[in-house]
Amino acid sequence: MKTILVITVLAGALAVYWFPIRRLFTRWGTAPEELVRSMPGDVLAPKPTFENTLAVTIEAAPEDIWPWLVQMGHGRGGLYSYDWLDRLFGYLDRPSETRVLPEFQRLNAGDVIPIGRGPGFPVAAVDARRSLVLSGKADDFVWVWQFGLYPIDAMTTRLVSRNSAAVPPTIASWLLLRVLEPAAFLMTRRMLLGVAQRAESLARSRRRRATRVA
Repeated sequence: MKTILVITVLAGALAVYWFPIRRLFTRWGTAPEELVRSMPGDVLAPKPTFENTLAVTIEAAPEDIWPWLVQMGHGRGGLYSYDWLDRLFGYLDRPSETRVLPEFQRLNAGDVIPIGRGPGFPVAAVDARRSLVLSGKADDFVWVWQFGLYPIDAMTTRLVSRNSAAVPPTIASWLLLRVLEPAAFLMTRRMLLGVAQRAESLARSRRRRATRVA
């Protein structure tokens, strides 16, 4: 009887995680069309084992969002997520910037965005103020992290992040992705909100300057 109860509880917990909770992890903030929209980096992992697409609406134009993306990294602008965690694990050496750094506004395919611990993020493609694609490969593991900027109107933009990975079809790989899934969601969601906060502040500052000049 106890065995049946344990199995029932575990099955229920798994169902709750796999449907409402995991659904949140893999599509937070998105509209249905954003989940199926093709993004430039999709070709690098055409049959992903794992994928999440997260999005946020930002009250700013792409030119106010783009600077924060291209200056990411250790010794640069930071990652705009939970800085205390990124610093604890050695990915950053200081808090994420709240200002645009002119010296880090040039980013090209072939560059590597540094992080403090482990290899950096190789830049696969850059389309200024439209998309940024980061991608890497190690043995049979391929990963892609891409950002897309989709204007709604002159003052509002959707920022979409898509993480994809193609790993060997093994139980160990499957379990590893399930462990990484919540962490990837929490850190990426906070990053999108961090970028949104900074971009909206920059947009307000631009509007104030324009009003004074006028």
